[in-house]
Amino acid sequence: MQPPAADWQFKPQPTPPDWLLDLLQKRSPNRSNSFAAQLLWQRGFQDPQSVLAFLDATHYQPTSPWAFGAEMEKAVARLQQARDRQETVFIWGDFDADGITATAVLWEGLGQFFERDRTLHFTIPNRLKESHGLSISGVDEIAAQGCQLIVTCDTGSSNQAEIERAQKLGIEIVITDHHTLPGDRPPVAAFVNPRTFAKDHPLANLSGVAVAYKLVEALYESLPNIPQEPLENLLDLVAIGLIADLVKLTGDCRYLAQQGLAKLKKQLDVPTRPGVAKMLELCRRTGDRPTDISFGLGPRINAISRIQGDAREGVELLTTRDPERAAVLAESAEWTNLCRKEVQQRVHREAEAQLANLDVDATAVIVLSDAQWPVGVLGLVASQLAQTYGRPTILLSEASSGDLKEQPLMRGSARSVKGIDLYDLLQQQAHLLYRFGGHPFAAGLSLPIKNLPMFIASINQSFRQQLGQWTMPALEIDLELCVADLAIERGASLFQALQQLEPYGMGNFAPKLLLRNCWLERRRSSRYQNFANRKLQFKKTQFQLRDDSSSELFAGVWWGHDADELPDDPCDVVVELEYGKLYQNSEYHARLIAIRATELSILSHQTYQSTEPWLLDWRTLGAKRSQPQNPSSDVLCLEVCPTQWDDLIVWAKQAKSDRQKLALAYPTMEPPAAVVLWQQLAGMAKYAARTRQSLVLAQVRSHLNLTERSLLLGLEALSAVGFELEVNEDVLAFKGQPRSLTEQESPSAARAIERFLDAIDGDHFLHHYFQHTPIERLQQIMEQRLTLG
Repeated sequence: MQPPAADWQFKPQPTPPDWLLDLLQKRSPNRSNSFAAQLLWQRGFQDPQSVLAFLDATHYQPTSPWAFGAEMEKAVARLQQARDRQETVFIWGDFDADGITATAVLWEGLGQFFERDRTLHFTIPNRLKESHGLSISGVDEIAAQGCQLIVTCDTGSSNQAEIERAQKLGIEIVITDHHTLPGDRPPVAAFVNPRTFAKDHPLANLSGVAVAYKLVEALYESLPNIPQEPLENLLDLVAIGLIADLVKLTGDCRYLAQQGLAKLKKQLDVPTRPGVAKMLELCRRTGDRPTDISFGLGPRINAISRIQGDAREGVELLTTRDPERAAVLAESAEWTNLCRKEVQQRVHREAEAQLANLDVDATAVIVLSDAQWPVGVLGLVASQLAQTYGRPTILLSEASSGDLKEQPLMRGSARSVKGIDLYDLLQQQAHLLYRFGGHPFAAGLSLPIKNLPMFIASINQSFRQQLGQWTMPALEIDLELCVADLAIERGASLFQALQQLEPYGMGNFAPKLLLRNCWLERRRSSRYQNFANRKLQFKKTQFQLRDDSSSELFAGVWWGHDADELPDDPCDVVVELEYGKLYQNSEYHARLIAIRATELSILSHQTYQSTEPWLLDWRTLGAKRSQPQNPSSDVLCLEVCPTQWDDLIVWAKQAKSDRQKLALAYPTMEPPAAVVLWQQLAGMAKYAARTRQSLVLAQVRSHLNLTERSLLLGLEALSAVGFELEVNEDVLAFKGQPRSLTEQESPSAARAIERFLDAIDGDHFLHHYFQHTPIERLQQIMEQRLTLG
């Protein structure tokens, strides 16, 4: 399976008005503000107030926590009641960076009102043994410790059974979460979830840590004389969780991230959080930029649970005030993150090996599994593959024995791409899943192992019915410039101008910059090193950009690639600007995002001679045929449309072996509807049962043009509706005549028929694909498969 090349989509290049340029010039003189103004105008900030509020948090009016209305009032009232009664309260968090920072915010924030480790405790599921959310066993365990109130963060919205279990044990629950809403409000003391707001509400995109912060903010306002620590001291934790969780940085999310980054950058000078300060030191970052979180702190916090399972050390790392303990925990997180990188790379290689046997054009949703894959890194690898192949990607491993189950399960993570609601796709497969939860771009799931084949077929079918033929999302380009705009002084000015638009992230992506007709020179490949100079198997290539605009060069880096992968000819590149020295003459560099041949380079290769076609297109196209139907001895004709790649490869191998060309000579006719094939199969079975004749399976498969899998599901459906079948080698015999088929359609029979119909629909998709895909593309894929053996 080869990664498809994304189209490059150029955003409109507007001319910003003079007032916008003047506003930026007053705020930031001596900078390349024309590019910043163009970006702001392009992104919809077209009046002075919205521009100022976007650029400067002091001009933004944050939304009150009471905007959550009655639910926030109920949450605060229940917490006040718990404080008055000296009840035992448990924070129930989650094991990713958003969940860990949310737990830390509640641990410190609620810790101003409750006595930590006496009336206030926290618990987080073990990532390697348990799923996201509440669990029956976990509820039972904290009930035994006297828990009377649970406050969730970043989790809990869909845990109906666990909530009911807590009720039976006399435990009330306050949910703070940001994941997809359940069908009905759960029976809890309070339900604080920003998804109840309209999509354009300033609180709509809050992550788990931000919702937790809003709860603490409301409690501070209700009991202002009790807290000893300023509420603002929590903002650095909020920024870490927000940016690490990849939520849209708009509205209050952007405001909180801006305020939090301002607090975070002070940690190296005044380390009020020695664990955070030590992590910044180890990853060589300053804390004032969002990439310091997304590439620095976030991965290290996440690595704790990804490798160790238990995330409690992550909360301690963020909240301890003991410098010695903080140093130990930070160095442990650094080594754990190193291990995570190595494990992630291994799983990525193995997943790519599986993908080599798939055809991207016939695969709507990538679903891969391996019983030995560590579940902690599956989300990361799924995200890599989703972005590379432009498809929703689901990676699964065998669930550990710690899962509550009656049958073997697969458990894993799913990631999506722009334009595809992953949660909705999974919801359509709920009947095949044991558990799932998440949001449109990311989800966790588990399912019985026996359901995996049907799940793969069903989710792909749902995708096609809902979205049709999917194409790789386009790479959107913001600005076009030249190397002269990047070199030394002008580059620093440009970088500082674009820095005004930070923090970048979802909803405010880092600018993609296009440079045309460049040369990539002074290339040098190397391996990434960790803080102890241990060599890793992570490739990067450093280079310098040159074009005709300047005699100067500009430094760049291409992560995950070797120098010999760069073209020798002129090329167009898309880059993002990053802070950090690659060479001595600049503190900034370009991170290579995409590359393609220039028009000049393409013209210089017009003499390229492609190999002679060996796959001929004799398929019927309307009333015409692309080649006369008079095959000679050097042509092998395939006159029946294949329904799977293996069938086509067999014919290709035979043609190659006999030194013939292969002609696809089947007509482009639409196959019968799935329900018609079911009626025909059932009719054949009824006739054979009545006449006591046997059926040859190969003939049945050929007559109905079924794949082996579809025929097997068809036999299972016949059995489900009352036929007594007996298969002896390739012969099918019947014992007795069943009652009317309509009388046999119990729920189990209906499900069996539905599975057969779904399989047929999947076969028909490939049938259509083999009938209409351009012959050049078919030959290219077949050559790849033949090469792979």
